[in-house]
Amino acid sequence: MAKNTSSFFCKSCGASAAKWVGKCPACGEWNTYVEEVVHKEKIAFKSSWKSENQQHIVPVQLKEVNQTNEQRLVIEDQELSRVLGGGLVPGSVILVGGEPGIGKSTLLLQLALRFHNKKVLYVSGEESETQIKMRADRITNSGSDCYLFTETSTQKIGKALQQLQPDLLIVDSIQTLQSELIDSGPGSISQIKETAGDLIRFAKETGTPVFLIGHITKDGSIAGPKLLEHMVDTVLQFEGDRHHVYRILRSIKNRFGSTNEIGIYEMQMGGLREVSNPSEILITQRDENLSGISVSASLEGMRSLLIETQALVSAAVYGTPQRNSNGYDSKRLNMLLAVLEKKCGLRMGMQDVFVNIAGGIRVEDPAIDLGVVAAIVSSYENQLVDQQICFIGEVGLSGEIRAVNRIEQRIGEAEKLGFKTVYLSKFNKLPKTNFSINVVEVGKIEELLSYLFG
Repeated sequence: MAKNTSSFFCKSCGASAAKWVGKCPACGEWNTYVEEVVHKEKIAFKSSWKSENQQHIVPVQLKEVNQTNEQRLVIEDQELSRVLGGGLVPGSVILVGGEPGIGKSTLLLQLALRFHNKKVLYVSGEESETQIKMRADRITNSGSDCYLFTETSTQKIGKALQQLQPDLLIVDSIQTLQSELIDSGPGSISQIKETAGDLIRFAKETGTPVFLIGHITKDGSIAGPKLLEHMVDTVLQFEGDRHHVYRILRSIKNRFGSTNEIGIYEMQMGGLREVSNPSEILITQRDENLSGISVSASLEGMRSLLIETQALVSAAVYGTPQRNSNGYDSKRLNMLLAVLEKKCGLRMGMQDVFVNIAGGIRVEDPAIDLGVVAAIVSSYENQLVDQQICFIGEVGLSGEIRAVNRIEQRIGEAEKLGFKTVYLSKFNKLPKTNFSINVVEVGKIEELLSYLFG
């Protein structure tokens, strides 16, 4: 019997070493090496799905490559198709990560059931066939070409792939798979590298798209070595709060499309519903106007959204003022409060300030700074901001309102939803096209506050 050997692997980048080292020589991280038992067979592992009469591949010159449109598999989920860049690329490997219970399995099972006229193999190492069937019954428009396989061994999965020859493979999840050639347990660095490598070889050799569901750590990164994200073609992050109904599918890496696109879903009893016009949902419908509320035009990827900002300013009664924000960068909030106190004379140092982005989504676009400032001052002065006003602009440290990109698209979104007035930076170069919406150009915060509150 062959002797078991142990090796040390870096949890950050997946590099290996014969002995433990404090600092990884590959990525420079400290205290990331862990010991794992490794035992590989002397005979090299041969993929059971590899075709015996596979066409011989030879190198070609770059000038001989035909530049044709890449064929993609059409999927019914328009939000997922937008994030992927227009459909599924044959042979691509997509890694989907997210918080536990956020809806990763629901999203991919929904995709499998709606992939009509194609054979889909759904491999689960976490749930039984009965549990998956119960979830599938809650999803409408179910298809009949989806096959289930509850297994964790890549060798058995390879035999099933050879027999079924599916058009799409979904694995839930990569951390539960294990190879018989590695002695370490499932979820270890060596197992993740080995099993992911087998599935990637299958995708490239057969041209079958593969979806991998990945667990995440407490800091939000994909569990396992960073090498896993480099191996796959696309990395998608499923974001959102389990206590809210809206989810955002964001592309972190995409070799076949842009990483600026996002997909928005609404969690319902019947699964995830695509949100084609999120601006109408993210803006709260109210019977009367309230103070501390403003609407800003933001960009998430290539689409424009209207975001509602809610602010509450009250006197600090506990000595140290509180600064809390949901969905907005807290450091940027402190910067805006310092600008208001320095340039506008508002005593924000004695006030508790709470900022919330409605809908439970997180916004990183600096163009909503102007709307955040308007909401804070509205609550501070207890004066209303008209519901028909939209704000677009970034606030600088000296109180100037800076120009933002793609201003025409932002104005068009506000105009489409019926807003009457838009406040933006006077440094934006507006097109010659005449807008039906009233455009007010301002250069400093003082000008904006004089327009709104006199």
